[in-house]
Amino acid sequence: MSLIPSFFGSRRSNILDPFSLEIWDPFKDFPFSSESQFAKETSALVDTRVDWKETPEAHVFKADLPGLNKEEVKVEVEDDRVLQISGERKVEKEEKKDTWHRVERSSGKFLRRFRLPENAKMDQIKASMENGVLTVTVPKVEVKKPDVKSIEISS
Repeated sequence: MSLIPSFFGSRRSNILDPFSLEIWDPFKDFPFSSESQFAKETSALVDTRVDWKETPEAHVFKADLPGLNKEEVKVEVEDDRVLQISGERKVEKEEKKDTWHRVERSSGKFLRRFRLPENAKMDQIKASMENGVLTVTVPKVEVKKPDVKSIEISS
């Protein structure tokens, strides 16, 4: 679809016309095109956004997972300090009487992995889900500051 609408007459369908309503897809016939099964299966993976912030007390991960409940999401930690967030967005049931005009919400499996730093307390990780946002909190090992003792300088 052209980004500029045609104000001069009816809809056009010539792809060489700058006011055309058709989009030319140079990758249309390639096996990895945007309509391929691979693209559909990985679209949810790509769309899963995760923020990772570090506070003085913990590493906090927040993942936007709209439309999912906590039973559809898995949070796991592997022995080698890898936090893994995974799950699946189910495809909406298609009714024979329905006519779809646009499908933009992704569906399919998703997986994100993060290597945790050495200061992570692996046995105290907590996860919660509220309003489609998964929050994983990984407490940090307290770094004990060395005691500094002032020494009086004699003359």
